Amino acid sequence: MADGREIWDPARLRISDADRHQVAEVLREAAGAGRIDLDELDERLEATYAARTYADLVPITLDLPVQGANLPVQPRVPASPSPASSSGWSGSSVVSGGPTEERHLSIMGGLERKGVWTVPARLTITCFMGGADLDLRRAQFAAPEVVITINAVMGGADIKVNPHTHVVLEGTGIMGGYSGPSDSTPAELDADSPVVRVRGFAVMGGVSVSRRPAPGEGRGWRHLRSR
Repeated sequence: MADGREIWDPARLRISDADRHQVAEVLREAAGAGRIDLDELDERLEATYAARTYADLVPITLDLPVQGANLPVQPRVPASPSPASSSGWSGSSVVSGGPTEERHLSIMGGLERKGVWTVPARLTITCFMGGADLDLRRAQFAAPEVVITINAVMGGADIKVNPHTHVVLEGTGIMGGYSGPSDSTPAELDADSPVVRVRGFAVMGGVSVSRRPAPGEGRGWRHLRSR
């Protein structure tokens, strides 16, 4: 009789065409960098497009650095402070001309974004036995509402937002879960607050969202705002 672990083995979950395309992009970049030759590229591409589950993808990129299919987005810094900045908050803002969509794949590895960077309108991250660390406290947003889809299989993600960011959790947990943000750092929301909608599924993994002051906005910053 099969036990629960066999029934819910996340390695047997079916992958999508988008997952195959991301792995194929990693292979092409590896070939361009000289890490694999053209024969290996053909063999691995054939295996990639024949893959059916996450377990099938693991050996294909096991010996390659996996940083996601898209190139890093250059940070966009506003030329002048917004009204929120003049009142003491130099945190997140909405910028025009930002990226519409990004997709990243983390297999037995990790993805990290922090500091000043632009969150695309739609960000999709798949973590298989890997993780993602997204610090949005100094980030800018390509739209007033952005959607972050995180599918975690035996992996997870940690998302940090500042008090001025509104978070909506819509994820589904299967022997895993989505949590946060807690009220340890009170939210300070207004009509201009960006909205981060977190979706996806977590199988034997987890996605957590925490609300914290941005770096440099500690007790002294709160004291200045209260004056």
